[in-house]
Amino acid sequence: MQLSGSICALATPFTADGALDLEACARLIDYQLAGGTQALVVAGSTGEAHMLTESEWGRLLAFALEHVRGRVPVLAGTGAAATAASVQQTRRAQALGADAALVVTPYYVRPTQQGLLRHFTEVAEHGGLPVVMYNVPSRSGCDLLPETAARLAGHANIIGLKEARGDAARIAAVAPLAQPGFAVLSGDDASAHDAMLAGMQGVISVVNNLVPAAMRALCDAALRADRAAVEQHAAGLAPLIRALECAPNPIAVKAGLAALGICHAGLRLPLIELEPGAARVRLVHSLAALTPVASAA
Repeated sequence: MQLSGSICALATPFTADGALDLEACARLIDYQLAGGTQALVVAGSTGEAHMLTESEWGRLLAFALEHVRGRVPVLAGTGAAATAASVQQTRRAQALGADAALVVTPYYVRPTQQGLLRHFTEVAEHGGLPVVMYNVPSRSGCDLLPETAARLAGHANIIGLKEARGDAARIAAVAPLAQPGFAVLSGDDASAHDAMLAGMQGVISVVNNLVPAAMRALCDAALRADRAAVEQHAAGLAPLIRALECAPNPIAVKAGLAALGICHAGLRLPLIELEPGAARVRLVHSLAALTPVASAA
């Protein structure tokens, strides 16, 4: 499997009383597929994976897989702080039928580079699924360095890297790792266009939840190296991407999905809904500029 293009880090819808909302999940998946999204991540950080019970995690993934019916690859978020727990969750995802596992660097425990090497190797060799590594130091507290990622890229069952550091130096260091059988994907919406022009093969995107067609157009332009079109699409998306930065992810995404009528804006504590005010107004206005549905909401 070679991942590329526009990949959505799906939000997980909840009802007004906090229950898992699978009907809204179906609406969100349909919206993504209609907009040209090329793969989906279920129960990642945007999907509030750590707010889900084990039962909910399984129900959500099983439902998504059944609803997608193989139309695009489905990646399950299976990363944990402990390697054994990540292996076990990856095996669960395999049993449910996921196509691959998105495995975040172990959070809070701050492993060494050698520890990260062994961690990802263990998950790749014993989890039963192809592995996409996920580096997001701002959340995990550790950084998978490019030289470590390069060593892991040679493993037959490690098929990609989601790199959420969007600085130019990191993009330049990891983009050359892309090769047949190993995809390097941006995990930062604001710099994704630069990353793809530098050689990355796609983006696992947050803003994709709200504007899948616009993100697909950006990815298509970037992957064919049409710089003029890339600049045009990136400029159009920039206000919405900036608006989403008003609160920790996925708070603003949920507010945007509510404005689109896809799901309730609710999250689970300690995350709380985006409060009324200037930030919400900017979010709705920037979303309305990109989608007629939001304009009518």
